[in-house]
Amino acid sequence: MFKSSRAKEAMNNTQPLTSHLDPIREHYQLIHSKVVNAIEASTVVKLTSSELESRILSLVTDVVATYQLPLGHREVAKVVQQLVDELLGLGPLQPLIDDPSVSDIMVNGPNEVYVEKLGRLHKTAIEFRSEEQLLNLARRIVSKVGRRIDESSPLVDARLEDGSRVNVMIPPLALDGTCISIRKFNHEKLSLSQMAQNDVMSEGMMRLLDVIVRCRLNVLIAGGTGAGKTTLLNAMSFSISPHERIITIEDAAELKLQQPHVVRAETRCENVEGLRAITQRELVRNALRMRPDRIILGEVRGEEAFEMMQAMNTGHDGSLSTLHANSPTDALVRVENMLMMAQSTLPLFALRRQIADTIDVIVQVERMRDGKRRVVTITEVIGIEAEQYVTQDLYHFDIAGEDHQGKVQGEYVSARCLPSFMAKAQYYQLDSQLRLAMGLA
Repeated sequence: MFKSSRAKEAMNNTQPLTSHLDPIREHYQLIHSKVVNAIEASTVVKLTSSELESRILSLVTDVVATYQLPLGHREVAKVVQQLVDELLGLGPLQPLIDDPSVSDIMVNGPNEVYVEKLGRLHKTAIEFRSEEQLLNLARRIVSKVGRRIDESSPLVDARLEDGSRVNVMIPPLALDGTCISIRKFNHEKLSLSQMAQNDVMSEGMMRLLDVIVRCRLNVLIAGGTGAGKTTLLNAMSFSISPHERIITIEDAAELKLQQPHVVRAETRCENVEGLRAITQRELVRNALRMRPDRIILGEVRGEEAFEMMQAMNTGHDGSLSTLHANSPTDALVRVENMLMMAQSTLPLFALRRQIADTIDVIVQVERMRDGKRRVVTITEVIGIEAEQYVTQDLYHFDIAGEDHQGKVQGEYVSARCLPSFMAKAQYYQLDSQLRLAMGLA
């Protein structure tokens, strides 16, 4: 259904839509109302895309003839596609959803749509007819996951059917109109070796992360928004044994593990039917009663950190999680703050001791200034001394400069030493692989 051509047109057209779509804009509302009134909602669900397109084409042609609208075959085809997208897809945003090179879509009101391609932001020529059309799209997105968006609940996290994450903010919080942010779901499941081939990490780092997961170390993946934390977590999950029972807990389900025994849980907001909210903290508590081998927390951000630490300390090692932080040190401080939210009576030293005893490795990912995403450090947490964390970078990315195209140049450097978890690697018969990963073989 014109996906490739529509996506190309949406991205390459730098002129305002009003320059060549005025006839469509002028008559679209009339055509829209006539077509929607002629097709029942129950019928739309039953029809395939091609059948719906054929039905809409017939109806649009009738409306154009009846009202003698000045629309040629090309304009009629565009109107038909817009109607199909609006009834089955995401309206004006559908071409961007169909474009595989787009990773993020950002709507800042009805007249401003940006996308991220290859780590860079670009403004598109796509516009909505009105704030009402944009708001209706937002309502349709959140209603599909049992949530609502209105003045009493103007902020909502949701997901699309393909797993893409969506955040919606509407007026009065959004001053210039409804804002929609879509982090598109990457259907391609990258492995650690593929990420190494793409220069996200070195081969030594790939081998080290594989050993870390197979040794059942507790890992935090830290980084900023859009740095690739979830992509790396998915890649690391390839190293988990297919014989383990894994429970994933997320605000918006996007992890796609390939193991056969995976239980996926998702938080729930209070909805229009009056059902109470279910938090990550409750889901972590419940997961401990479900005989997990590993617990994977999509993102730790609040009081659930306390239950997660307890789980890691009571036989559920090998857990993985992500969090927002700019460095491994910042990650440890953030975990401290989250634990204080849950247990404010515990002294700071006790919290730090628990964190140092629980978290084994922090993997820092970064979207660099040229848009490239990289694993910049793999840091082990050795312990605590004089009330301060003792850490060691096993690998780091050393920036050398930029080339003539503005791309960051550098190399991945190994500490060329044995980590403190060497004994655990020996227990799992992975000591030779660990030596190879660190460049000591």
